[in-house]
Amino acid sequence: MIDQPGLGGRHRNRDGEISRKHGNTRVATLRLVYGRHFAPGFAADAELADVLEALDKSSLSQLVHDHDFGHLGGKIARAVDTAGH
Repeated sequence: MIDQPGLGGRHRNRDGEISRKHGNTRVATLRLVYGRHFAPGFAADAELADVLEALDKSSLSQLVHDHDFGHLGGKIARAVDTAGH
């Protein structure tokens, strides 16, 4: 895994849990939540489980924050509902 300074080591503890719960979420959906710059360099149809370990600091930090506070699932659900998927 790429070292992600500034995350206090949280990503090492949370990435497996995030992947298990939300791993099949497409990057396109997460871009609806976090903006078009989420997971730069990854295809829109890539799944979170496949890109999680290579996310940039900003993208990973957003995911960890929302996961830690219990907001990630709701944000994903709202994005899917809004997009009509």
